[in-house]
Amino acid sequence: MEFADVVRRRKMVRNYTDEPVDPAVVDRALDNAVRAPSAGFSQGWGFLVLDTPDEVRRYWAATADDLDQPDEWLAGMMRAPVVIVPCSSKAAYLGRYAEPDKGWTDRDEARWPVPFWHMDAAMASLLILQTAVDEGLGACFFGIPPEKVPAARAEFAIPETFDPVGSITLGHPATTPGAQGSPTRRRRKDLDEVVHRGNWRATD
Repeated sequence: MEFADVVRRRKMVRNYTDEPVDPAVVDRALDNAVRAPSAGFSQGWGFLVLDTPDEVRRYWAATADDLDQPDEWLAGMMRAPVVIVPCSSKAAYLGRYAEPDKGWTDRDEARWPVPFWHMDAAMASLLILQTAVDEGLGACFFGIPPEKVPAARAEFAIPETFDPVGSITLGHPATTPGAQGSPTRRRRKDLDEVVHRGNWRATD
């Protein structure tokens, strides 16, 4: 698929069939993910891959409520045969930038204008989403409720040095769209509303 088509066809899929996903496709998605940029080539990411029915069920049991009577969103998402949990490690970045070629030996977080550890994991996640489109699959990035993170961490032994930045479902899209997201209710902004050339200009 042409790159422009991958970009334009990417959308969050919230309803899946129960058809399995080829493990080779999952591997390609992960291989693409680790080609994302990372500050200082810290590569402070980790990916929890859940691709068996038992693992996926345990994920939803740890992170969601009402599994026996799921709403439309949860019912559609639970059918995805693969869940990937991208995680970021702040410690990896603070450690990398304390090395001699960087020299921030105090490991002060105030040196970082934004948390690049989360940004880099997010960029890696986008490459997974784009790979799904290129492979003819669907995917959705969504957050884990903060109060559910400890349960997910305990269930899958996620170390304290890594923090989940969200989760990604991966699978074959169902013919019906399922729960609809904000793009069905909100228009995409025009470029001239969000692009400011030379200086920032006010927009309505």
